[in-house]
Amino acid sequence: MNFEEFSQSRARRTLTAGGRMLRALGLDGPLTGLLALIVCMGVIVVYSASGQNVKMVEHHLANIAIAIATMLALARLATPQYLRLLAPVAYAIGVVLLIVVAITGHIGKGAQRWLDVGFMRFQPSEIMKLAVPMICAWYMHERPLPPTFRDLVIMGLLIAVPTTMIVMQPDLGTALLIAASGLIVMLLAGMSVIIILASIPILGGAAWAGWHVIHEYQRQRILTFLNPQNDPLGAGYHIIQSQIAIGSGGVFGKGYMNGSQAQLEFLPERSTDFIFAVIGEEFGLLGQLLLITLYGVVIARALYLAMQGQDTFARLTGGSIALSFFVYAFVNSGMVSGILPVVGVPLPLISYGGTSMVTLLAGFGILMSLHSHRRLIGS
Repeated sequence: MNFEEFSQSRARRTLTAGGRMLRALGLDGPLTGLLALIVCMGVIVVYSASGQNVKMVEHHLANIAIAIATMLALARLATPQYLRLLAPVAYAIGVVLLIVVAITGHIGKGAQRWLDVGFMRFQPSEIMKLAVPMICAWYMHERPLPPTFRDLVIMGLLIAVPTTMIVMQPDLGTALLIAASGLIVMLLAGMSVIIILASIPILGGAAWAGWHVIHEYQRQRILTFLNPQNDPLGAGYHIIQSQIAIGSGGVFGKGYMNGSQAQLEFLPERSTDFIFAVIGEEFGLLGQLLLITLYGVVIARALYLAMQGQDTFARLTGGSIALSFFVYAFVNSGMVSGILPVVGVPLPLISYGGTSMVTLLAGFGILMSLHSHRRLIGS
């Protein structure tokens, strides 16, 4: 055996050993690798977007470590049976915490969304991003598909309770994401086309009524979306600066840490909600397309794992996690690009922030657990 053959043989043994280790942890190799690549890209961009703030990056890395630990724990220990039992408990705890937030929650930036437990602050609404699709899948687990009208009404109520409470905080962006995760379960369960078509005028009426209920700043965001130039130094400032940053990056970008909008602090919320604009300015259209491609492959792999679920609960929960990730990525990139209103949704696995990172990786941990334990049970 020559040196080249020896090297190839050793590389194959290393890959095989790595695959066995990932399977032992309950992880899916391709999905884990893709998630790791996106998270690493996020660390690089956060360092630039934060103005080379080392402390912020260290805090971001600490949040990533917590998120990875959560994903590993769920992927290895959370069996499908345990997750089914956990779904109603998590939903009930989430609703109770939302009530506590409404009574004694910490107020920040004009919204009452956080609970302060001394050593940390967190948003209970993040729990509902997983609890709502899981409770809907739990409800449909032993019921025939497609769902009956009664089933849809019950699931609609399960979605409406936390969604309404979160809208009142106010946090319209998170409320819409949670509502979308529940609606995805309904669609995956086989909601009738007739019901979908009949729902369109109902949703239109609800949107008209909601216009008169939402806060003034939320109405202003919608009007700004329609014409940002109406208030270029006020409500339209965020989106205008974001579009300038993306446009100035061109195809290839200005180079890492060379974006004027981000480095000179013209771009607001550049480490969180508008970090996609930083990618566009520094890495150009190609950088944004690379990230979108990675997102697309993650979603495709997640849907593949979800389709192999052993029962209705596994397939509906896994499918909702995969498509909810698509909704998060689409809403943020659309918001930053100016094709959707600004609703304060972070870019998945890229934006600075701990709660969102933990929720997303926890969801993928649940998805990989449902898949890995399916193989064990089926063998």
